[in-house]
Amino acid sequence: MEGGDKNGQEPRGQSQASGTGPPWSQESSPEEGLPTEWSRDWSLTRRVLLAVSLFSLLLGSSVLWVYIFRNCGPRPCETPVCLDLLAQYQASGNTSEAPCTDFFSFACERAKRISNSFQALAKENKKRLKRLLEDPESWHQGSGEEKAFQFYHSCMDTDAIEAAGAGPLTQVIEELGGWHISGNWTSFDFNQTLRLLMSQYGHFPFFKAYLRPHPASPHTPVIQIDQPEFDIPLKQEQEQKIYAQIVREYLTYLNRLGTLLGGDPIKVQQHASLSITITSQLFQFLSPLEQREARDKLFHMVTINQLQEMAPAIDWLSCLQATFTPMSLSPSQPLVVQDLDYLRNMSQLIEEMLLKHRDFLQSHMILGLVGTLSPALDSKFREARRELRQKLRELTERPPLPDHPRWAKCVEEAGTFFEPTLAALFVHEAFGPGIRSAAMELFTEIKDALVTRLRRLPWIREETRKEVQNRVTQLQVTMGAPDWALKRELARQEYSDIQLGPNFLQSVLSCVRSLRARKVWSFLQPLPRHRWLVSPWGVNAYYSIPDHEVVFPAGLLQPPFFHPDYPRAVNFGAAGSIMAHELLHVFYQLLLPGGCPDCDTRALQEALLCLERHYAALPLPSGTSFSGSSTLLENAADVGGLAIAFQAYSKSLLQNRGETKLPNLDLNPHQLFFRSYAQVMCREPSAEHSQDTHSPPSLRVHGPLSNTPDFARHFRCPRGTLMNPSSHCQLW
Repeated sequence: MEGGDKNGQEPRGQSQASGTGPPWSQESSPEEGLPTEWSRDWSLTRRVLLAVSLFSLLLGSSVLWVYIFRNCGPRPCETPVCLDLLAQYQASGNTSEAPCTDFFSFACERAKRISNSFQALAKENKKRLKRLLEDPESWHQGSGEEKAFQFYHSCMDTDAIEAAGAGPLTQVIEELGGWHISGNWTSFDFNQTLRLLMSQYGHFPFFKAYLRPHPASPHTPVIQIDQPEFDIPLKQEQEQKIYAQIVREYLTYLNRLGTLLGGDPIKVQQHASLSITITSQLFQFLSPLEQREARDKLFHMVTINQLQEMAPAIDWLSCLQATFTPMSLSPSQPLVVQDLDYLRNMSQLIEEMLLKHRDFLQSHMILGLVGTLSPALDSKFREARRELRQKLRELTERPPLPDHPRWAKCVEEAGTFFEPTLAALFVHEAFGPGIRSAAMELFTEIKDALVTRLRRLPWIREETRKEVQNRVTQLQVTMGAPDWALKRELARQEYSDIQLGPNFLQSVLSCVRSLRARKVWSFLQPLPRHRWLVSPWGVNAYYSIPDHEVVFPAGLLQPPFFHPDYPRAVNFGAAGSIMAHELLHVFYQLLLPGGCPDCDTRALQEALLCLERHYAALPLPSGTSFSGSSTLLENAADVGGLAIAFQAYSKSLLQNRGETKLPNLDLNPHQLFFRSYAQVMCREPSAEHSQDTHSPPSLRVHGPLSNTPDFARHFRCPRGTLMNPSSHCQLW
């Protein structure tokens, strides 16, 4: 019965008057009626038991939470691609370095050498192309693919190339009218020879000429005339001693070429010496870039007829028409010219040489052609050129040439001449729909983070903010490869104008002519498609101003920078930061003086000055230097790219479950993000490119990371260390 015991008796002490409280409030305590001392002992015991129970509950909860954390937190990624990435990170990093004082060495140093992530990836992409070119099942008989494979195998057939010797080159020289060195000089028409060199052999001895989009809107195709590229590393301000040594080495090389071609040693010496004199004089005519910038004369717009009057030694219409067939040129055809003063002086020198030393001028042109064609010749010519380049690098204190196996050179040549074919094969092999979809998803998250960040920039006013957001919305993106590279009918085109044989040199020359014709044809299309500046297997992303398009080739979106099965920290830190960097190129104009009239100029300049001082305070590796002003825009893109990628990654962590990490690396996901960013920048500092707009690699790591408070927080860097300075710059 309710309220009674099992015998139906009334419980002792129950209130008869009240039935409103809960049952337990109406019952007597169990110890009621017992002695008071015993009651106190039992109360104490009960409190102890309660405390023990609570402790056990807390201990059990702690164990449970540890279990949940370990099983619901980031799981180790143990797929083959993750284990390969782990091995690369362990091989390239130096964990004995403290990340808060030298994160570049922590991420990039390898047995006292610096790993080069981009170089390693480019090599891996070439190996993939090699496997495709050596797989008989990769191509179809009777298609254009077959010619690509035949070209590669003829390039690899060094026995046949050695057997041909200098014969193929001698035949080319005879087609050009011979030369005085070998005693077979038959005739010489300067402009006819120049026209043949430019149109049939792809050699430009006195200037460069090529098609490009017009520098101003609407970016229609235009022929541009540039200064020549010299075969020897001369500089405007070079020590006389170094200059003399360079000239001696180059003279030795030219003498060697003339001897290999059967020339009389005395004549070879004379013609080689005068060829160097011509090169030196042409070099003296060059206007340094800084001078042309100061005079606001980077480019000139002239017609062919006007250029003919300024530089009459060249038959401009005839030479350009032959080179850019099937374009139809006229004397009124506009040209873009880089250095008019150079062309005037070059023309005057040629006129003088034609009056006094016609045969020497012919020899100069042919010696230059031999250097251009040497990669397609036998080992004696190739070795002569390699030795020259090696000695010149020593004289200019550059690192020695890396080993370049024959297969790598043949892959490069095949890729240059048969790009549509190899692009389709490479993308099919390395960038399937799943990879492309994952890369596009990553790009969308990066772009969304940029748009969000634009709303918070203090130095952009509302009108400009709307304008730049529209530019981001209108931006085109190409991921992996251009559309034409994915069409099998183009990949298997016949290349009917390419004739392979009877020797490898003739095959190369036929490919050179075909490639030039295809480039001209692409420019003549009524709605020309975007012309990629890199191959689909290349490793460089870029932003095209004329097309307002960012390009991320398939060759870049590969391990160790990107893979759908990687932890998201890796993809956002590596590929994501690259994507964000390229997106920020859209806004370079805003950062230039006067480039953003509607901006808060004072706040913008303060942020830029802060960034310049921030980089200037960072330590440089010995033997390297950089210009804070010339690298400022790229530094800004590095800093902003990292910040945007980290913002996108943080949002991704909130919206998605299942983040993974690399096993046995002792890095949590946020630390792995920053480690992956640094991996992108791993490379040796280069002294070769004095005009490089990027900072040295260590600064590209330390600059952005030390300007990111989240890095210092996740690596627990003490205030005042290199990677956690007392102040940060707020540009983006």
